[in-house]
Amino acid sequence: MTPREIVAHLDKHVIGQKKAKRAVAIALRNRIRRQKLDPEMAEEVQPKNIIMIGSTGVGKTELARRLARLANSPFLKVEASKFTEVGYVGRDVESIVRDLVDVAVEMIRQEKAVQIADKAESNAEERLLDLLLPPVRRVEDESGQEQPDIEVSQEVEERFERTREKLRKKLRAGELAERLVEVEVPDRSFPSLEIITNQGIEEMDVNIRDIFPGMFGSRTRTRKVPVDEALDYLVLEEESKLIDLEQVTRESLERVEDTGIVFLDEIDKIAGRETGQGPEVSREGVQRDVLPILEGTTVSTRYGMVRTDHILFIAAGAFHVSKPADLIPELQGRFPIRVEMESLNEDDFFRILLEPHNALVKQYVAMLETEAILLKFTRDAVREIAHIAAVVNENSEDIGARRLHTVMEALMDDISFDAPDLPEKSIKIAADYVRKQLDHIVQDEDLSRYIL
Repeated sequence: MTPREIVAHLDKHVIGQKKAKRAVAIALRNRIRRQKLDPEMAEEVQPKNIIMIGSTGVGKTELARRLARLANSPFLKVEASKFTEVGYVGRDVESIVRDLVDVAVEMIRQEKAVQIADKAESNAEERLLDLLLPPVRRVEDESGQEQPDIEVSQEVEERFERTREKLRKKLRAGELAERLVEVEVPDRSFPSLEIITNQGIEEMDVNIRDIFPGMFGSRTRTRKVPVDEALDYLVLEEESKLIDLEQVTRESLERVEDTGIVFLDEIDKIAGRETGQGPEVSREGVQRDVLPILEGTTVSTRYGMVRTDHILFIAAGAFHVSKPADLIPELQGRFPIRVEMESLNEDDFFRILLEPHNALVKQYVAMLETEAILLKFTRDAVREIAHIAAVVNENSEDIGARRLHTVMEALMDDISFDAPDLPEKSIKIAADYVRKQLDHIVQDEDLSRYIL
């Protein structure tokens, strides 16, 4: 996709923020360009990490998340304030890479599961039919092929096949969903062994069976479950047999190294220089611990070693108290692109309520459709909601587009509660209704602080 096409895609989900969209679109396109270079040159091209500066609720996280989905990249959102300097109690920064690899492994596994879904479901269906109707006894001939036992007549086998096909039709029609069958499920109640390593708490919980797989074998237990639940168990078993875990691991590590994206939120909370006492002692330490991952290092994970040279880092922070210049110089140099996010106004709120694919108004309409209620908002009503959200943000704490959620919940409170019992199945929300529901809250500043 070209940068222009990437921005057009992001426009469907995030309103405004043209500078930020251009920056992330260029970063994504540069990755595609790098993949077309010869290996020697590609190794030298480093990702251009980005810092987004802006208050909460303006679209920083949503931009990064949508970009990762568009690129089909492993994506991890972490808060910088959760990490501590080595030697302090808390998570070490290398856990960022380990968590990103876990995300990638699950992503690849799901992709493989989609590819073999038909085969897995077919195999699981055959196994379930065997449970419902045990197969005719068979023996192996001299060539090793299974043949019906000579004691079983041809008529018996034909009758068995007819019965099996009838059961198959009933199974697919859902007529056997409540019937109970016995299946073997993995036994999860097995003791685990805690091993203290230098890789942090994330690597401590190790199952004994993983250490000595030949000693204990695969432990399962028999359970009686409904047919539909048994089918789910069997499909999962068949998927695990058909998916090559070594290939999943190999592709996951490659995808993390080449296309991984880490969204480092609240980076302003670790900005600050050492003063010799207080929390600042750890702040600069966290920055120095993050630095090697940004520069490019090798991190040990349970799936293997991962190089971080080409992982894209997108940092974000409000920087109300601190400023980007308060970060240590080495860290500042690793974020060459800085984008200042624009504050959202009433017009932006109006567009946010109507235009995105997951717009709030569309969500409420769809939710009430499940109650057979036709909900309609007039444009004047949407404009009034946007105006109220803007006023409350101006008079109290500015939380950006998140204010729309609180305003909409207050507006829809009565309708959401009474929806199942309403005789009138068509509801039209006009500007007068919005003012009636919300004006007294907006005018009472103390009340709006608690409700909106």
